[in-house]
Amino acid sequence: MKSIIGIPKEIKLQEYRVAVTPTGVQELIKSGHTVYIETNAGLGSGYDDKKYLNAGARIVENAEEVFQLAQLIVKVKEPQASEYKFITEKHTIFTYFHFASSKSLTDAMIASGSNCIAYETVTASDGSLPLLIPMSQVAGRLASQLSAHYLLKPNLGKGKLMGGIPGTPPANVMILGGGIVGMEAARVAAGMGANVSILDINPSRLNYLSNHLPSNVTTLFSNAENIQQQLHNIDIIIGAVLIPGGKAPKLITNAMLADIPKGSVLLDVAVDQGGCIESVSPTTHEQPIKLINDVVHYGVPNMPGAVPMTSTQALANTTLSHLLQLAYKGYKVACSENIHLKNGLNIEKGHITHERLKLDFDIM
Repeated sequence: MKSIIGIPKEIKLQEYRVAVTPTGVQELIKSGHTVYIETNAGLGSGYDDKKYLNAGARIVENAEEVFQLAQLIVKVKEPQASEYKFITEKHTIFTYFHFASSKSLTDAMIASGSNCIAYETVTASDGSLPLLIPMSQVAGRLASQLSAHYLLKPNLGKGKLMGGIPGTPPANVMILGGGIVGMEAARVAAGMGANVSILDINPSRLNYLSNHLPSNVTTLFSNAENIQQQLHNIDIIIGAVLIPGGKAPKLITNAMLADIPKGSVLLDVAVDQGGCIESVSPTTHEQPIKLINDVVHYGVPNMPGAVPMTSTQALANTTLSHLLQLAYKGYKVACSENIHLKNGLNIEKGHITHERLKLDFDIM
């Protein structure tokens, strides 16, 4: 089977990533597929149109043309409202969707009749989420860097150095969730000299983290008591909870804000799945923070978009093999033959197919 593949330019505010690199395009062309890419789609990641032309892609002027010409659409972020009108039942969309955080997006994709395969729920044989891992690594490392930045007094933080210096205490950092994001955030924060605690509900995961993270990281079972005990002396809280395909639980509630010192930083990486810190709402790279109760709140849902050269390469490296399967076999055969790819299918021809998403939207 030969497919027509479309790569539109990302239009989410200050999103600089692109779904496929010129090397990836070359692989698709070599396999006999046709690739249309919107002009300047790769510019933010360091790939100009000439590189895509040399790889065999065909350049088109706008997103509407990409959607009109192609059946298989590859993106980085979920379709934006202005793109909904371009999506029809002929399309299979392969991208990060995070449906649980947006009923309007979910309703729009259902209405379109398209097939939606979400990077974040594609699985591997060991149960991991391979298309989520590279961006989780980026987001986790960025989380600690950014938290340290916003802890500075000119950035509305309390004015505390992450690692302190001899004779002064380091920052106290609490990380909610011990998955890839949490582990990477803990590694960076600990490397900066902070006093770090990381919480999770999986004892075996806590054991793994204890054996693989530096000695200035304390592992704790995640429960209300352990969270509450740390709030009065906290400097940074990083939300890193993941429920694959579902909404994150609210572990830091609005009522807890009164217990958090002024100038502290709350950064919720889970905001694209509804967030695990109730007072953090989605922001943008352009206006990344809000001040609530004199506490800094950071909620940018596309954090890896700030480092597109790293993020694009990492993401494209992991999605390409799945994209080749979808292009060669079509979504239906590819998903029937590959249970891990099938787990990525969230919506098919107007119907929600992912069980966790059905639960979140109360669909039986």
